[in-house]
Amino acid sequence: MDYTSLGNSGIEVSKLCVGAMSFGQAGTMHDWTLDPAQTDRVVAHALALGINFFDTANTYSAGTSEQYLGAALRQHTTRDRVVIASKVYFNPGRLSRAAIMREIEGTLRRLGTDYLDLYLIHRFDYETPIEETMVALDELVQQGKVRALGASAMYAYQFYNMQLAARDHGWTPFVAMENHYNLLYREDERELIPLCRQMGVALMPYSALAAGRLARPGWTSDTLRSRTDRVAQGKYDHTQAQDQAIAARVEALATREGVTMAQISLAWHWAKGVTSPIIGATRTRYLDDAVGALKVQLTAEDVAFLEAPYVPHQVIGAIDHNPAAGVTLLDADPK
Repeated sequence: MDYTSLGNSGIEVSKLCVGAMSFGQAGTMHDWTLDPAQTDRVVAHALALGINFFDTANTYSAGTSEQYLGAALRQHTTRDRVVIASKVYFNPGRLSRAAIMREIEGTLRRLGTDYLDLYLIHRFDYETPIEETMVALDELVQQGKVRALGASAMYAYQFYNMQLAARDHGWTPFVAMENHYNLLYREDERELIPLCRQMGVALMPYSALAAGRLARPGWTSDTLRSRTDRVAQGKYDHTQAQDQAIAARVEALATREGVTMAQISLAWHWAKGVTSPIIGATRTRYLDDAVGALKVQLTAEDVAFLEAPYVPHQVIGAIDHNPAAGVTLLDADPK
């Protein structure tokens, strides 16, 4: 395993992050999530491979993602050997001070730890003043409940304004951005990613393999997730016609190099300066495949070949208003 620094935080993370949205009680959010025993096997295997970075959220599978992840980590490692990230926003009160103070306690309790390495705001809150959110997050850092702060999908101007508030008031700034980014969705290359680079903010994108569409020859498969994941369907299936050309180039390059499509797709992330792409593994062999990507080096010509068919997409990730209370499955296909 290779390791790198999470922005300027001084926190060392593996160059792959395990996404814990795959863990949790099935039916509370998705139908395909792993039970405690299955979660334990995946987490144990990730640790054996040298992966030390795990990302979850307070509302993933009604909190059971945090519970299952925390139990598995306690079973197989010590707290100081792993980097745990969780998120706040899809909860009553969004990013108000009261909500943040309440939600961090629930997250820590479910994970079975007294601190988080990284606490991310899951989206931008249109109802809470930026200053209220940033000072509350800073309090958590000062209290020792959080080591570093991050943000997830939002517009660049929103991220800039939040960083500006932190700078002007001497509060803790964000060191990581968890945004929607892969070969099928590159809209953040316009503004958000250049801003992150300017500010020294680490990129840890979610949906790094486009829910498998960049990891297999066929657009869909017969797995339970492929059949039932309405969020992935909503994010990718409406642009299948143009995006299949990109997936075909991933397959062609993988065949030429004698590696897997997932390895090409992940190697592209590192070629683009990503710190640690998030992989949502439901089987241990997916982790083996992902780790093998560390040996793949893409040339500038390879990157250009993969990117050439891309056309502009509608924004998926950043939101232009707070969703209705209780909504957590953004971008879900209504069918």
